[in-house]
Amino acid sequence: MSPPCDPLFLHIGNPWNSFPGHRDNLDPHSWATGSPCTPFPGTGIPLHPLFLHQYPSATLFLTIPPLPGPAFPFSLALGSPGPLFLPFPAPPCSRGTRMSPLFPQVPFLQVKGPLLVVQLLETTLLCLINYASLVATNAARFRLLAGPDMKLIEMGLRRAQGPDGALSASKYSYIGGFDCTSNILAGKLYGIPVRGTIAHSFIMSFRCLEEVQPRELPPRAGGDPVDLADLAVSWLQRVCDLLQTPPSKANQGELAAFVSYAVTFPCDFQGLLDTYCVRRSGLPNFCAVALALHQLGYQAIGVRLDSGDLAQQSKEIRGVFQACGAHFQVPWFGTIPIAVSNDISEQSLEEFRRERSEIDMIGIGTHLVTCPLQPSLGCVYKLVEVNGSPCLKLTEDEEKMTIPGMKAIYRLYDAAGHPFMDLMALEEEPSPSAGQELGIRVLGRLEETTKVIPSTVEPLHRTYFRDGQVCEPLPSLPEVRTHAQVSLNLLSPAHRRLHEPQPYPVAVTERLHQLFLELRQGSL
Repeated sequence: MSPPCDPLFLHIGNPWNSFPGHRDNLDPHSWATGSPCTPFPGTGIPLHPLFLHQYPSATLFLTIPPLPGPAFPFSLALGSPGPLFLPFPAPPCSRGTRMSPLFPQVPFLQVKGPLLVVQLLETTLLCLINYASLVATNAARFRLLAGPDMKLIEMGLRRAQGPDGALSASKYSYIGGFDCTSNILAGKLYGIPVRGTIAHSFIMSFRCLEEVQPRELPPRAGGDPVDLADLAVSWLQRVCDLLQTPPSKANQGELAAFVSYAVTFPCDFQGLLDTYCVRRSGLPNFCAVALALHQLGYQAIGVRLDSGDLAQQSKEIRGVFQACGAHFQVPWFGTIPIAVSNDISEQSLEEFRRERSEIDMIGIGTHLVTCPLQPSLGCVYKLVEVNGSPCLKLTEDEEKMTIPGMKAIYRLYDAAGHPFMDLMALEEEPSPSAGQELGIRVLGRLEETTKVIPSTVEPLHRTYFRDGQVCEPLPSLPEVRTHAQVSLNLLSPAHRRLHEPQPYPVAVTERLHQLFLELRQGSL
């Protein structure tokens, strides 16, 4: 039997929270430790492969709800702020959401087209969306824990699932709220700011100052070159006198490495302090070279710690910087940025805040790119309409039932500007209006009608692709990132918090609820 040629509709969503949506059966914290929503990284991801393959006259309409796992209050999902239309050479279309917080059971991408075409797209779309949304959501969690002022560096290249996974992690952690990456290729391809520090192996490769070549550096304002190694040695004596530590305890190979790096990168000098002893070697050697550079008109940009009690050490290091700044009359010295790394997790960030650390920048790798709290997101791709007739997947497991029919998705806001509910309606229904009283059914409480009056109504889907053509410019990576962060900040603190968040309600209109009941009854 040949497949039907008329349009059909599918969505991608969570296998464990579909239409009947008995939320009582779900962990109230979806995804990874307490978050009810998922950030959807952007429509550009699913659109590009569709464009390249030029499927024959297909009208594609697909929905992808990001389904947070058992511990995340929200997820960032690939999409744009409204339906997305993916057109192919004939009447095709696709619509979805931009990088916005998405909640369980809410479709975020819909595709319409011939059965064969949309079936072929399933694996491609799920592959492109699941990991990207997962990493973006994980990054958003770290950003929420770190606060808006902390600098976050993605450093997961060595721990990611191969080179493709590493590159994806760099891109989508940037969307989720990280400031920069150590992945140089990601910086080249996507324009993401690149940051890094000296390696322990570089420092350990030096034994003495005689190995430093070249060693002269001209003052920044111009003039004759100065032997930076000799200048640093003279400053080391003064720093050690201030810190009351013998200069002989400072490792000469480490000092040589710092000098060599400073001669090569005088405007970007930074020190890795824990190759040997932080207090007796790394810190005095760094201060000596940084003060030598200051004498020549340059300014060090920071230090990094990679072991030990990071919070406590950061406070001790800040005290030393402030003491040096005051004693040597170098005001900026007390504010030198302190960066840390070393298997940083969400618990680490909570400890840093609790202990009032002096950390300014955090490098996160393993716990970001491997998403250990929830290794997979679990979005699904489901058929909801065939040949104009809504359809329902009815299984013995009610949680896997689908939400039938072509739908429009709306986000309802309260008077304070916070979203308080997402509403699914049949596409042919009139759009709800601000100030209008709405009779709805909240998933998990379908037996009763609830009345709500939104102050603002935002359609969550936007058409991007129709008849084989992009009908709206796809947002750039910085635009997607900005939209994601703004959307997350609009969430109320009760819905955004990572521990014991207030469940975010998702509802359906009375007409959609009635359609579900009719289809379920007809299938029994």
